[in-house]
Amino acid sequence: MVSLIPSIISIALQLLVLGIIILSAILVVGVPVILASPGKWEESKNLIYTGAGLWAGLIIFTGIVNSFVI
Repeated sequence: MVSLIPSIISIALQLLVLGIIILSAILVVGVPVILASPGKWEESKNLIYTGAGLWAGLIIFTGIVNSFVI
């Protein structure tokens, strides 16, 4: 019987990469808009830092999951 674990990890890796792409697109559009808007930086500073931290964590976690792919 063929093990399903490698295919599950592969699907999880693809979903993680999709998450990175979506979050990157949101940050690429959102950060310049927030920085260009007067007064929005102070209101949205925590949101930008949270998004950047989530992005960095997603990159690291994806790298860890990728190490398990055969």
